[in-house]
Amino acid sequence: MSDAHAAGAGWKPRFNPWLIAVSVTLAAFMEILDTTIVNVALPHIAGTMSASSDEATWTLTSYLVANGIVLTISGWLGDLLGRKRYFLICLTMFTVCSFLCGISTSLGQLIVFRLMQGFFGGGLQPNQQSIILDSFPPAKRGAAFGVAAIATVVAPILGPTLGGIITDNATWRWVFFINVPVGIIAVFLNSILVEDPPWEKNKKSRGIDYVGLSLITIGLGCLQIVMDRGEDEDWFGSSFIVTMSVIAFVGIVAAVLWLLVAKDPIVNLDVFKDKNFTGGCLMIAAMGAILYASAVIIPVFAQQILGYTATWSGLILSPGGIVVILLIPVVGRLMTFMQTRVVIAIGFFIMGCAMVYSSDLVPDIDFTTLVLMRSFLTAGLAFLFVPISTVVYLTLPRNLRGDGAALYSMFRNVFGSIGISASTALVVQRSQIEQSYLSQWLSPFHQPYNVLVAKYEQALAALGHNAGSVHAIAVGRVYRDFMTQVAVLAYSDVFFLLAMVSFAVVPFCFLLSGKTASAGAAGAH
Repeated sequence: MSDAHAAGAGWKPRFNPWLIAVSVTLAAFMEILDTTIVNVALPHIAGTMSASSDEATWTLTSYLVANGIVLTISGWLGDLLGRKRYFLICLTMFTVCSFLCGISTSLGQLIVFRLMQGFFGGGLQPNQQSIILDSFPPAKRGAAFGVAAIATVVAPILGPTLGGIITDNATWRWVFFINVPVGIIAVFLNSILVEDPPWEKNKKSRGIDYVGLSLITIGLGCLQIVMDRGEDEDWFGSSFIVTMSVIAFVGIVAAVLWLLVAKDPIVNLDVFKDKNFTGGCLMIAAMGAILYASAVIIPVFAQQILGYTATWSGLILSPGGIVVILLIPVVGRLMTFMQTRVVIAIGFFIMGCAMVYSSDLVPDIDFTTLVLMRSFLTAGLAFLFVPISTVVYLTLPRNLRGDGAALYSMFRNVFGSIGISASTALVVQRSQIEQSYLSQWLSPFHQPYNVLVAKYEQALAALGHNAGSVHAIAVGRVYRDFMTQVAVLAYSDVFFLLAMVSFAVVPFCFLLSGKTASAGAAGAH
């Protein structure tokens, strides 16, 4: 054993590791919240900036593009600048950029500042994971990741609610200004509490891999543009999306090939030689896709079909955050005597059952039922994030943790974007299919149709409408009901498909390590 390794073996942080976990999670919570809190503010931003809704969407796209790229290379940036220094730079500049977003006077300014915000925000999640890993002994990491779960699972849930309340009662600018006091507190706490362990201080920089950096930037940047803009641009019916897709595919494939042969790659792909890490990345990718997809389509369904305001559609999600917080300690206890892979399998099974329950939608569904559907889903999420985060680092060598944390966060976010895009596209596709199928019954040759039209005609006549116009109005009402039913069936289909994805992941959970988190701690190094 080397002297450096021996010195590091007995290292402990100077401050209470739980204070460190809360401090770094505060920073990550703020950044993850920003990925969803802006969504409901887009119409307000477009109105203030005299821009179209399509143009305003670039405030989301620019953030996601920069964020996705930096997530992947944050391990290298941490080596280059020093992990604590890089974390504080990211946190400070994220706070500054939040303020600049809030005072923007044009859409162009806002997009540039959002791009910068995403660039600096991308370094917060992976560093949060790495700092927690180094601050806690292996046996306590499961409980520590329970704190991290508050940021990763609860923030996307609370984002639309908080964004809706702010935009409905104040101005969209406070969506960004709210980060400033939180950021200042987080910078102060982390500058005092966080420190680099000996193996981080002694780590040598890998230099600058210009080829790897360029290929990752091109590949992931174009992929995020495709995911975020595909629905608005009619997917592969648009030459722009086709071009971006080709560039993304070529860039990502070329990046992987380069990273496998480069002497000092910007991202070390040796992490994928670890079975638990690779399996954990696939698990978190599936969880991220389902989490973000459901977090988007539920508020959209509530607003477009049920006529909810942004605030009320967001409130459907909020109780789910409470469910996660209450269940995380229970899951932590389960992990001490139950195989981690079994806990993960239970989580995906619960989530699949929740999606089947959520697929039972009707046009007049009430608020309470929607809340129960969402809460049932988040109960499954509580069984996933902490166990997956624990098993993914269970046997990963310490020198690969920086790249591991970066790639792990990247998988969650990129597949979250894919989940959002795929679910919204599927709603449109299934609407067309359901409309084609149901249209055969929307005909004078179908007696229930005639009965419904007659019922509307009688109601309209009773209200005093002109006898010559009641038929046309009644047919219009029936068509409106028809389109509502089509939309409800389309959303139900998407929830059912998400359920099938959840159930399909369950068998793969058993390819992970069979140890409990505490038993596997001894093998971690």
